Amino acid sequence: MMTSRPFIVFVSALAAAAAAAGAQPGGQDQFLANCSACHQPTGKGIPGAFPALAGDPFVQGDAAKVLTMVLNGRGGMPTFKAELSNDEIAAILTFVRSAWGNQGGPVTPAMVAAARGGSDAAARRGLQAH
Repeated sequence: MMTSRPFIVFVSALAAAAAAAGAQPGGQDQFLANCSACHQPTGKGIPGAFPALAGDPFVQGDAAKVLTMVLNGRGGMPTFKAELSNDEIAAILTFVRSAWGNQGGPVTPAMVAAARGGSDAAARRGLQAH
C-alpha cells in the first residue's frame, strides 16, 4: 500500500493548524463524547431544544462566561464540574471556540482552574456527580 504525498502534506497541515490555533489534543474527541448528543457533531444543535455552538457569539466571546456555564450548567444543560477535569474542559472549549468557523481563543487548564476557584483536586473534593 502506497501513501500519497498530498495526504501526508494535508495531515501535516491539519496538525500545524491545530497547534497554531492552540487546540489541545482530544478536544474534538471529548466534545463528541460529552456534548455532541445535544449540540450535534456539526455544532448546529437542535433548533428549539439545544443551541447551536457554530457561529454563536457567546461561545466565541468571554471565555470566563463560557467556562462558568460549562462548569455550573444552565437551563437544561448539566454541570460538568464534577464530571470533567480542567484539561478535558479546556480541550473541549478550545475545540468548540475554534471549530465550525468560530474565532474564539483557546482555553487553558489554568483558566478552568481559576474559574473553579482552585485546582482540579480542590474543586472535585466533596462534589457528587449529577
